[in-house]
Amino acid sequence: MKVLVTVKEVAEVEDEFEIDGLKIDERYLDYDLNEWDDYAVEEGVQIAEENDDVEVVTVTIGPERAEETIRMALAKGADRAVRVWDDALEAADFVDVATKTDILAAVVEEEQPDLILTGVQASDDAFGATGVSLADAIDFEWAAVVNALDLDVEAGVANLRRELEGGIEELTDVDIPAVLTIQTGINEPRYASLRGIRQAQSKEIAPKSLGDLGLDASVIDSEITLTSMYEPESESDATIWEGSADETAGKLAEFLRDKGVGQA
Repeated sequence: MKVLVTVKEVAEVEDEFEIDGLKIDERYLDYDLNEWDDYAVEEGVQIAEENDDVEVVTVTIGPERAEETIRMALAKGADRAVRVWDDALEAADFVDVATKTDILAAVVEEEQPDLILTGVQASDDAFGATGVSLADAIDFEWAAVVNALDLDVEAGVANLRRELEGGIEELTDVDIPAVLTIQTGINEPRYASLRGIRQAQSKEIAPKSLGDLGLDASVIDSEITLTSMYEPESESDATIWEGSADETAGKLAEFLRDKGVGQA
């Protein structure tokens, strides 16, 4: 059995930053594994630990810089990785869901996985659509916002629980092959052990270009255009006091008295 886990390197912006045109300058960005993907990786690794002959493969659309993030997934137990990037993707202002879907579908065609796990969403663009869009493109069964999974490999069925709106949860079965988008809280992602980090250095990260996947630069054509970027105005004011705990506690008490909080 093969489990394919989509992994994204997401940008985290420092508290103070500057916008340069349609981008945030690199000096204000830190990169890390997308939180939801971390849970998907953990779920894939647990499936491999609980069943025989399970291979966990991660796939990332990202530049060479992303290999540091990919190594973290490998250190946590994934067996190998595929990284897709080339000059056409580098030149793109924006890689939308449709482009990601086409690229990931081409990887699925090569890898022929039995189960695909994705994070529900990415913390930087928050579209929350790639997993379901991929399932539609490759004609797999799917389930979104999965927060509990019990996989019956022999029966080829995923027994799962989905988180719906309004605090409602749904219990359902999905036949595999399938795509499941994983919600936070489904498990407790492990920390990469020192042994795992060492082993990850020797695991395969296969670089792929669009051409390697039978695609060309037209795949990045998008109906979405990035027109502007700005920092939204805050709807509320925040007061920040600096100093010791005693000093700031006194200022907070005075502030609350002035606002009429706590007065009889």
